[in-house]
Amino acid sequence: MEPLRTTDATQIDFRKKFDLTDKVIVITGACGLVGRAFCEAVAQFGGVVVAADIELANPIQFASELAARNNTKALGFVLNVANRVSVEALKESILSSFGRIDGLVNAHQNKTHLKFEPFESVSDENWDTVVDVNLKGTFLMCQIIGCHMAENGGGSVVNIPSTYSVVAPNQNLYKGTSLGCPAAYSASKGGIDALSRYLASYWATKKVRVNMITPHGVWNNHEVQFEENFARFSPMERLSYNHEVASALIYLLSDASSYVTGDNMKVEGGWTVW
Repeated sequence: MEPLRTTDATQIDFRKKFDLTDKVIVITGACGLVGRAFCEAVAQFGGVVVAADIELANPIQFASELAARNNTKALGFVLNVANRVSVEALKESILSSFGRIDGLVNAHQNKTHLKFEPFESVSDENWDTVVDVNLKGTFLMCQIIGCHMAENGGGSVVNIPSTYSVVAPNQNLYKGTSLGCPAAYSASKGGIDALSRYLASYWATKKVRVNMITPHGVWNNHEVQFEENFARFSPMERLSYNHEVASALIYLLSDASSYVTGDNMKVEGGWTVW
């Protein structure tokens, strides 16, 4: 939608700018910690959620519960983001069900199986697994779903890099814990940042805005030692919550951010200001 050409702010309904009513928003990794909050926020703002995730996460049931809870439409889809045929099938299912796509949120990620693996012993297979899901998956989603939006009036893409695509991990954060951050994760997330900036420029005249949200330290029943370590290194002295990340998504998906593209909104409690 073209913004109103005016300098008179009294003509603007600023609350309506955040409205997502009937906008069809595709969210990958929908059943994950942050993905669930993304879906809930979009549904509460009136959006039609397409919840895509792996079979184990049961996105079909999740979408059904989301729709019932918010009295809105939702579609669940079992998706392999790293497989072109699977992503193409997702696009066709959405168009068959709703006839349009207005937004894409790439919230999928893979790093858990590398938590305990030091860089010296990372195998080709493990490296490829993380890069395939995180970076190739984002590429395929942007190419197939994003290109559809670019050819059909525009839309909004929100990708999710990482604080560790902005700065290196502070290894002291993990002392005394069983946690860690693998190099493949940082590398793949850095690629997402670069790809997002490229597409923001590439699609700017096609009315597709491409932005990023960078969360950090999203609380998920972490070990006590990790929480204590994190508090020492964070200006806000605490972890974040998934709902704090989701609030940023509404801004970037909605008309409230109509003149924002190529931006990386860091929801990280000031972690990178030091």
